[in-house]
Amino acid sequence: MAHAQDAKPSGASPAAVQDKTLTIFAAASMKNALDDVDAAYTAKYGTKIVVSYAASSALAKQLEQGAPADIFISADTDWMDYSAGKKTISEPSRVNLLGNKIVLIAPKDSKIANVMIGPGFDLAKLAGDGRIATGDVKAVPVGKYAKAALEKLGAWQAAEPKFAMAESVRAALALVARGEANVGIVYETDAKVEPGVKIVGAFPADSHPAIIYPVAATTNAKADANGYLAFLRSGAAKAIFEKYGFTFLIKPIS
Repeated sequence: MAHAQDAKPSGASPAAVQDKTLTIFAAASMKNALDDVDAAYTAKYGTKIVVSYAASSALAKQLEQGAPADIFISADTDWMDYSAGKKTISEPSRVNLLGNKIVLIAPKDSKIANVMIGPGFDLAKLAGDGRIATGDVKAVPVGKYAKAALEKLGAWQAAEPKFAMAESVRAALALVARGEANVGIVYETDAKVEPGVKIVGAFPADSHPAIIYPVAATTNAKADANGYLAFLRSGAAKAIFEKYGFTFLIKPIS
């Protein structure tokens, strides 16, 4: 009789309801676009999406420490490779989903405008007595891309002392929007969603490694994670990401 008791699905419903939640770890730069994608996913499938936005470096370290998440979206391939090395993501589920660009921004009322960014570009002079904001160049993807570009263009050495390193691209964006930094280097998609800044220049694509956002399920992801990954690769998600200025790197699967 005990077996019959055990088989009763009395506890199934609350557990099933609870299970209709997916936890996403996503690069800070994705916030506006991914919030819209998630709203569309929830409207279609009823699954609640909880997102933790931070620098990819911070998220990868949290996964390594055992933080529970179903999906990881990084703003560079390095931190996804790191997670693959730590066996926190499912390698077969991994796909390079989005591309982006880095741009030079200034506060919206700044006199700085139309900066030609190329070899010999003098960022230190442009910043004047003010600071230059970007993500931490040692860890945060946008900072790593920024440093690579400035080194390639010969502008890094003079500009380095003026850098204000932020913990994420959104923190760097906020420094410029508040006028606490004269200029900043962020993703084009970030600049487009912040009314307090303006884009004053674009970095040549060949001045830094390609900006790629890989996405993968974690090794202990819920089964629903596969459906979410499929939705990220859909035409519906592509339309939202492109509206925010991301490049969709794959052919939509639906």
